[in-house]
Amino acid sequence: MKRKYRNLKQVFFIGLVAAVGFSGCKKFLAVNDNPNNPDNATPTLLLPTTEAAISQVIGNQFQVFGNIWSQYWTQSPVASQYKSIDQYAPLNTDFDRSWLNLYRVALINADLIIKNNGAGLENVKGIAYLMKAYSYQVATDAFGDVPLSQALQPTVYPNPVYDKQQAVYDSIFMYINKAMPLLKASSVSPGAQDMIYNGDMTKWVAFANTLELRAYLRLSNVDPATAQAGITALYKTNPTFLTVDASITYTSTGGNENPFYNEATSPTLGKIQNVVASSTVVDQFKTNDDPRLGKFYTLFIDKKAPVDSLESIPQGGYNSYSNKKVSPPSPLVGGQANDPASATAPVKLISAAESYFLQAEAVARGWATGSATTLYTQGIQASFTATGAGDATTYTATAPDGLKALTTAVTVNDKVKAIITQKYYAMCGFQGFEAWNEWRRTGYPKLDPSVASTIDPGKMPLRMLYPNSELTSNLHFPGSIPITTPVWWGLANP
Repeated sequence: MKRKYRNLKQVFFIGLVAAVGFSGCKKFLAVNDNPNNPDNATPTLLLPTTEAAISQVIGNQFQVFGNIWSQYWTQSPVASQYKSIDQYAPLNTDFDRSWLNLYRVALINADLIIKNNGAGLENVKGIAYLMKAYSYQVATDAFGDVPLSQALQPTVYPNPVYDKQQAVYDSIFMYINKAMPLLKASSVSPGAQDMIYNGDMTKWVAFANTLELRAYLRLSNVDPATAQAGITALYKTNPTFLTVDASITYTSTGGNENPFYNEATSPTLGKIQNVVASSTVVDQFKTNDDPRLGKFYTLFIDKKAPVDSLESIPQGGYNSYSNKKVSPPSPLVGGQANDPASATAPVKLISAAESYFLQAEAVARGWATGSATTLYTQGIQASFTATGAGDATTYTATAPDGLKALTTAVTVNDKVKAIITQKYYAMCGFQGFEAWNEWRRTGYPKLDPSVASTIDPGKMPLRMLYPNSELTSNLHFPGSIPITTPVWWGLANP
């Protein structure tokens, strides 16, 4: 179920979050800018600010880094905005807005909801706990060690200590566990103030289970015993998992557009098409004769050719192809700057396709019950349905990376490779950050460094940089860590 804004309060809040995301404006932080005097805002009114702030991070800043570092997108030869990302040369200041939205909007507002003593707030508090878990996972997956134990304490701000990633992951599971009874309680529904599921607690329970499964699988290499035990315990509860996207759907008016498109059409960028198709993924789609290719990217119409064409360039190849017309991401994923249809593209926090592939991997590893083949097939079909590509039966049966890749796999690693490869295809354009996470965890699919790379040969980004705002203001700043250093759960050489 996809949500659209239904009242002026939601429009107001989402617009303010957009202001933070696009201009650095802090008006939206009025409820929490001074942590020594937290505002007693109504929890149901804080909920959309929390959800929107997370969406701003996933759908804009991390969308760009994720899609470029996952090699779905690359810098356009006729523009320059994201060259430093393709060069693996980001600045600390590139991450100031994301950190701000995570800590000073999403997390602190979720915390205010949880601490409110009002009656009948169980459901909205349950969602807040899940948003807290989700936000901390995003933060630690991106940066590594992050503030946790002192992060939201007014007396400590702006100098919270940094906690180890393992402790952050422990908190993720704790917050999910705290959310569950609240989601199932008889309570006043947040209704339309919940921009993701409109107060449908059944879907939020499925979201919680899916998020927990995602988090445990993230530990599959660094702590497989904990991952297996956690997933086994989860399955003993007879859990439901997402069969619909957890997403926010945007409108084409009033500043409520898809966050990435909103920035692309801002006066600063002026509808310049900065990202185009990377040959890394396009070549794989073509090898599999994948009909989703023309859904994720905009085809060029050539009246002289028998079929419309899609043009891509090698990752980071913008200097060598300066005269080539290259296909942009389609409006479906919000990536075409000069097409207003991009405004309504959703931001997906967890997709239905991802949910099926997570379950398939858990089964393939022997940590859960079910049919990996069935779940894998359902994941492919969910992606086809989401993109409007139709029935996936023929593709699944005939594509080299289709069902045969899973059924002929002998080892667990080969099965995981097949599942993650299909997840990679499904996340194209929609979930760039999550695809980059999964590549760092598993090494699938194989990616070669951008040809524009300015770092050591063979090296690729394995983390994001701490923001400049922490470097200059937090006395407990742990020091700069190179982007080639893996996070706790990541592979050293994917």
